[in-house]
Amino acid sequence: MSVAGPFRILTLNSISQAGLRLLPAERYEVGGHTEQPDAILVRSADMHQMAIADSVKAIGRAGAGTNNIPVDAMSQRGVPVFNAPGANANAVKELVLAGLLIAARNLLPAVRFVDGLRGTGADLDKLVEDGKKHYAGIELPHRTLGVIGLGRIGSLVADAGIKLGMNVLGYDPEITVDAAWSLPSQVRKAHSIEEVLKNSEFVTLHVPLVPSTRHLINPVRLGLMRHGAVLLNFARDEVVDAAAVVEALVAKRLKYYVCDFPSRAFDGNPGVVALPHLGASTREAEDNCAVMVAGQLRDYLEHGNIRNSVNFPDVAMERESPFRVGIANANVPNMLGQISTAMAQAGLNIHNMLNKSRREMAYTLVDVDSPVAPAVVQALAQIQGVLAVRYLPAPADA
Repeated sequence: MSVAGPFRILTLNSISQAGLRLLPAERYEVGGHTEQPDAILVRSADMHQMAIADSVKAIGRAGAGTNNIPVDAMSQRGVPVFNAPGANANAVKELVLAGLLIAARNLLPAVRFVDGLRGTGADLDKLVEDGKKHYAGIELPHRTLGVIGLGRIGSLVADAGIKLGMNVLGYDPEITVDAAWSLPSQVRKAHSIEEVLKNSEFVTLHVPLVPSTRHLINPVRLGLMRHGAVLLNFARDEVVDAAAVVEALVAKRLKYYVCDFPSRAFDGNPGVVALPHLGASTREAEDNCAVMVAGQLRDYLEHGNIRNSVNFPDVAMERESPFRVGIANANVPNMLGQISTAMAQAGLNIHNMLNKSRREMAYTLVDVDSPVAPAVVQALAQIQGVLAVRYLPAPADA
């Protein structure tokens, strides 16, 4: 059982003060050495080998991807993992545009050429004039940009491509209603990844790394791309088969591979432009991610509401009573009936209840009209399939 604060938050990375300010000192103890934390805030730290304390009730990732967090293990414990989808979208979009321009205008080899120049005055001028013809590029208007993945980032990239005068071809079999509404009408819909690859001079990837997208771009699909095409990957490194990319560059099928993920496989390859994972590395993006995830974490710890969890459904309910119970459980039949029965047997009147499920996980919020005794919380926790129970009386200043 837990009550509404004070809460202990363990930070595994440096988290923007813009977000930490949302966790008031009178209710939250925040630090990098916090013991028995109620929640963890993390950016890039790898948690897979970490011993995560039993006291942890939630994990907040100040970013979009959660590959560094053992999400499945947390689900089994009834612990929601929050992220900040879209908070760094503009930062990634701008980096993709930089990658487009680097490739289109051959900027990286041009910079390397200039770095190697010797001489001064007229001698230098002659070297520049003689060498620059090797780095002539192309302009982007009327070129086709293929966007695979049309979430928040992909939609912004598609819109930016249109504003640059490009023809944009998009593909996303799981596009959400909100993403579809935000997508510019000029984006042409492709019916397959193969259609995008065959018809685009530039292809940019914006999909999560899940089993179905690992090596999404493989030797067969690279073989479909136009000769001299450019592939941009600012999603996740293993979405692309690195060895296949190297082969495609050697064969001149790909002109450039522009990515945010350095790899020894690319050492010395002039066709690779690899950046040191700069996608979300702007002050604004770090602030936005921290603010978003800190707010979600606080709302969960104090009120049990879930927004933007990668392993639980969104469940948010306005308080209609100061006495609230949050229940994480497996998505199995008759769970609501058992919860209601346990509360009725304890003499509790249910004022309001909200239950939602997401694949194998479910979550229930219940507002009741009177305080909930520890024995009731214990009884709820013993129901088969219940993973975690939290009693959430309203904070004194709520």
